[in-house]
Amino acid sequence: MTQPTDPLAPSADPTTSSPATAVSSRKAMSLKKALSLKKALFRPRLRHLLPVLVVAGVGSFGLLSAVLPGGAAAAGTSAAAGTTTTTKPSTTKPSTTKPSTTKPSTTKPSTTKPSTTKDPITYSTPKLVPEGASLFQINCSSCHGPTGGGSSVAPNLHGLGAATIDFWISTGRMPLANFATQATEKPSRFNRQQTLAIVSYVVSQGPNYGPGIPHVNLKHANLADGESQFVLNCAACHTITGAGDTLADGAYAPSLHVATATQVAEAIRTGPGNMPRFGQGQLSDQQVADIVAYVTKEIQHPNDAGGLGLGGVGPVAEGFVALLIGVGGMMLIAFWLGERA
Repeated sequence: MTQPTDPLAPSADPTTSSPATAVSSRKAMSLKKALSLKKALFRPRLRHLLPVLVVAGVGSFGLLSAVLPGGAAAAGTSAAAGTTTTTKPSTTKPSTTKPSTTKPSTTKPSTTKPSTTKDPITYSTPKLVPEGASLFQINCSSCHGPTGGGSSVAPNLHGLGAATIDFWISTGRMPLANFATQATEKPSRFNRQQTLAIVSYVVSQGPNYGPGIPHVNLKHANLADGESQFVLNCAACHTITGAGDTLADGAYAPSLHVATATQVAEAIRTGPGNMPRFGQGQLSDQQVADIVAYVTKEIQHPNDAGGLGLGGVGPVAEGFVALLIGVGGMMLIAFWLGERA
C-alpha cells in the first residue's frame, strides 16, 4: 500500500544529484536576479528622463523662436523702418511756427521772449566770476596750462565752447588721473556753482567756436520722434536700452541711465570721446530735444509692465536669465513630480 504524499514536503529533483547541474542552476538564478535588478533600476531612470526631455524641448523651441527672423529681429526692423518718418514733423515745427508769431512785433523784447519759452533748446555762456580762476589753477592748470592753452599731456581748451567744458566737469570725467584709459563717469568733484565758475574762466581765455550750455525745453518734445532718432543715431553704440556697450580698442559707450537732460544735449552737440558730433545740419534743436525727452523719460524710467526690468540689460541677457531660472525651475519641479509618481 502506498503512503500519501505530503504537499508541503520538498519534491525530489533528479537534477540535484550531479554537481554540474547544480552549478548551472545557480548561474540561472543569478542571471534572473540581475535582470530583475536592472529592470528595477531602469524604470525610475526612464520616468525621470521623460520630464527632462520635455523641458529640453520647450527650451530649444524658445531659443529657436528668439533666433529666427520672426522673433526679435522683426521687432528691430519694424522700429528701424519707422525712422524714415521722423524728419518731416521735427524739421517743420520750429521753422513754421516761430516766424509767424514774432514777425508782427519788431521790437527786441518781443523777439527774445519766444527764445526762452518756445525754443526747444537755448544756449548760454556763464559770466566770468573770480572764483573760476582760482579753481582752475588748483585743479586743472597742472595739465592744461595756466590759461587752458594745453600742454604735452593735455589738449588746448580754447575755442571748445562752454558746453564741452561743462560736460567733462559735470560728469566727473575731469580732472583725469590716468591718461592711458578712457575717462569714466563718476560723481563730480565740484558743485554746480563751482563748475560754472570754471567754465566761465576757460571761455574767457580765448575765442568761442563751440556751443554754449544747452537748456532743453521738453514741454513740446515728441517721444515717438525721439525714439526713432535714438534708434537711428544712438542705439548702435549705447544699445536700445541705453545701458552702454563695448566698442573697439578697449573703448566703450557709457550708460545713459544717470545722464541729465543738459548732459545728453551737450554730448550730442559736442561729441565727447569716440562719440560723433551732431551739429545743426545733422540734428535740429527740436530733434535733439526729442532725443533728450526719450532718454530721460522712457529709458531712465521704463514702464516694465511685463514684470522685472532686470536693469535694462537687453533681450539676450534677459533671455538667458529666463532660461536659467525658468527652465531650471521647471526641471526641479519635474524631478520632484517624478519622485512622487
